[in-house]
Amino acid sequence: MDAASKLRRIPDLPETDADAAGSDEFKEQVRSHYDRLAAFRDSWYRRNRFYHGYIEGALRRIVPPGSAVVELGTATGNLLDSLRPARGVGVDLSPAMVEIAQRKYPHLTFMVGDAETLELGQPFEFIVASDLVGELLDIAAMLERVHDLSQAETRLLITFHNPALEAVLRVAQGAGMTMPPARQNWIGPRDLETMLDLSDFAIERVHSGLLMPVRVPGLAQVANRYLSKIPGIRYLNVVNTIVARPVRPRPKIFPLTCTVVIPCRNEVGNIEAAIRRTPMMGAHTELLFVDGASTDGTRARIEELRRRFAGQRDIKLINQVAAPVPDGPVADSDAPVAMLKLGKGDAVRKGFEAAAGDVLMILDADLSVPPEDLPRFFNCIANGKAEFVNGSRLVYPMEERAMKFINYLGNKFFSVLFTWLLGQRVRDTLCGTKALRRETYARIKAGRAYFGEFDPFGDFDLLFGAAHLGLKIAEVPVRYRRRRAGVSKVRVIRHGTLLLGMSWIAFRKFRLARWVRAWR
Repeated sequence: MDAASKLRRIPDLPETDADAAGSDEFKEQVRSHYDRLAAFRDSWYRRNRFYHGYIEGALRRIVPPGSAVVELGTATGNLLDSLRPARGVGVDLSPAMVEIAQRKYPHLTFMVGDAETLELGQPFEFIVASDLVGELLDIAAMLERVHDLSQAETRLLITFHNPALEAVLRVAQGAGMTMPPARQNWIGPRDLETMLDLSDFAIERVHSGLLMPVRVPGLAQVANRYLSKIPGIRYLNVVNTIVARPVRPRPKIFPLTCTVVIPCRNEVGNIEAAIRRTPMMGAHTELLFVDGASTDGTRARIEELRRRFAGQRDIKLINQVAAPVPDGPVADSDAPVAMLKLGKGDAVRKGFEAAAGDVLMILDADLSVPPEDLPRFFNCIANGKAEFVNGSRLVYPMEERAMKFINYLGNKFFSVLFTWLLGQRVRDTLCGTKALRRETYARIKAGRAYFGEFDPFGDFDLLFGAAHLGLKIAEVPVRYRRRRAGVSKVRVIRHGTLLLGMSWIAFRKFRLARWVRAWR
């Protein structure tokens, strides 16, 4: 296996629309995967009876017999039947799985459906999603469907694998010991707790268990009953369980306006898609392009689309430099030297200064973060869940060729480093998509002198400022795609060196400053 293939990947999505036709195509791949495996599902279930028995027992202690239960991702219905519901509905994407389940358990109802788009029209007392969130294309979409199936007394029960055991579980899947998934998110408890909070769920219980998932007489009982509760050791438990309830009424989303700032330099092939795919959000949505002396016709393309979409979209263009080079086939190296030094960070700051919206957002022009994900950033600010929202590309599997393996390792390294330096968990320091309110940015700007004008990227200026002010930071998982047009501006060695320099600034301003204050 080469280095790049070690990244968690999903197949390429079509060039036309990565969030519509591409999603449908990928769902069809998942459906076909489980249709092929449906006949063998119960043999895997029996082979791993100790594991599945633990799940069944854990959920039976929560779900009283005779309840109204719907299970999302029911497969062949074994878990749903074990809960002994009075009204039991199982939903699965695979018709072959549903056919087997209905034949085995005719007293229950099974249907083909997608947990991310499901509409049943009636509430349930318990909604079960066991070993499902790790395989979803969009967990937040599933949580929205759960709200539609819920009333105030409904409880959502989620079980999922421990991502710390990814390597072990992959070996087991490769050896045929467990049924291989179509995809795997490897989402951790803290990530899922954040997503539940952002989706208006109150968490009632978080539990981990099953240190030893196979029956070893004497040893398994000791390990699972006693050792699995010991701090440090319980980090290796196989199963995480979360019990949550829907918040009623849901928090109000205030009708704020927003500005989506799109820094761009030589991105002519992505401009129309950015305009068409960015949703309307809040009371009004402004698209503000900040052009960094493009030489490929980007500015002319923006102006053309401004005229075409006049009256439909509020599109503005500002130049990052006062005297940009003319559009046309000019070599990239011929762009002004000052432009090459300013970078995206300067474009973001100039865009924020020119923005008219209440909520300020950043969208990278390469569209590697789908514009369709932006409403989740906006809503998080508009309903008061957070004061600063940072995207995270490291929850969902990435599309093929979306990120080089060396860049992936760098992101992991700087995530750990900056989480320690800032004292707040930051899973993805380099995701360009962010959101904050205008007045929040004014506070960050007012305190910028504490760190200095150091950031060519625009990410760390905001992250450092937010952490320094003690703002509530939330991370929203995004579905990271490869760019469809244009060329990446990332230079591993040069930008990696700059990141190390910013790490030193963060160390001096956060960790070292705290130590000095403590010594005094």
